Amino acid sequence: MPTRRSFLLSSAAATAALPLAAQSAPVLPAPIAALSNRSHEAVPITLAERQRRVDRARELMKQQKIAAIAITGGTSLVYFTGIRSGVSERMFAWILPASGAPYIVCPAFEEARMTEQLSQMPDGAHTRIYTWNEDEDPYALLVAHIPGPGPLALDERVPFVYADRLAKAAPSRTIVSGIPVTAGCRAIKSSAELAIMQLANNITLSCYKAAYESGHPGMTTAEFTALVSKGFAQCGVSGAISCQTGEWSALPHGSIKPQVIRENQIVLIDDGCVLEGYVSDISRTFVYGKASDRQKKIFDVVHAAQAAALSAAKVGAPCHVVDDAARKIVTDAGFGPDYKTFSHRLGHGIGMDGHEWPYLVRGNNQPLEVGMCFSDEPGIYLPGEFGVRLEDDWHMAAQGGVMFTPTSSSLEHPFD
Repeated sequence: MPTRRSFLLSSAAATAALPLAAQSAPVLPAPIAALSNRSHEAVPITLAERQRRVDRARELMKQQKIAAIAITGGTSLVYFTGIRSGVSERMFAWILPASGAPYIVCPAFEEARMTEQLSQMPDGAHTRIYTWNEDEDPYALLVAHIPGPGPLALDERVPFVYADRLAKAAPSRTIVSGIPVTAGCRAIKSSAELAIMQLANNITLSCYKAAYESGHPGMTTAEFTALVSKGFAQCGVSGAISCQTGEWSALPHGSIKPQVIRENQIVLIDDGCVLEGYVSDISRTFVYGKASDRQKKIFDVVHAAQAAALSAAKVGAPCHVVDDAARKIVTDAGFGPDYKTFSHRLGHGIGMDGHEWPYLVRGNNQPLEVGMCFSDEPGIYLPGEFGVRLEDDWHMAAQGGVMFTPTSSSLEHPFD
């Protein structure tokens, strides 16, 4: 006669006999399951484009009278070379002189790994690799090969310990910021970069919509973010998402407190995905159920501010006018002045980093140029009540600002 134990063992054996996919396949809500892998649609950045970036960097260095720029692990290293390297106590750097071939300074045990990547780097055939052993000084090695006089520029992500030791290794050579070079290149996106960013934004919005259609009151915010993450996985990308609701939506970057989505309460989601090294950053605010008149009023003001900001974007105009336009709408509606309820800048540059130069903020007189990409994210935050933020990414075109994605239409129909 079968016992409970034998039944359980036989059931386990039957499960083990199933294909692995059948055992572990998650049951996804229909809107999430309907998403498909779109990562293959992205066209990777080519070696020829990276070479153009290097050529542009050299032009900027000559304008700034910089002898060379040193870039350690991080986004700018990937941008120029395609090399992905972290930062540790062992100094590694790619050095681009204003004139002459680039060179790499790295630990001796990294030489083979770097050599195999030279064919994928700009000027790789002419790039020298200088190595150092654990008891040697890499900083002296780096400065010894800088051709000619002039300042050494450092990428903004170079650790202080590197900068300090480089300065001591070359006391007669000025150390300067490399931001005019790196941001001068990275701030202007090419058509290839814009195409990747367009796809990243499209994917993000589709995952947000699928999660919204799959969500419901009673769900925790953690459960909602898991829906978006599953959507990203379906689309073949990675990403991050935050979700705040009710009074916690009045904190622009949210709260760590556990939260439950309630009917007729504000839900605010933010962040995006990563595709071919480029990121998206979108915020949506909505309710499940019926929005109150006060919620609708705040949404309408923020919606108008977002539109005013985009309309103010003209080639040659200073960056601050975009922030000015949005802030005026908020203030004129009685939610000012200044940063009283709209407590952050209007937007940030975006590309390979979620926040990068330049920034749309009061006092920034840098002119807007074709190819620059930004977030447009006005918000009104009412402590103890709720917050509303609408964020879409856009790029500067000759005719004005162009959104990558359709903007939100209302709290009750955020993806119509």
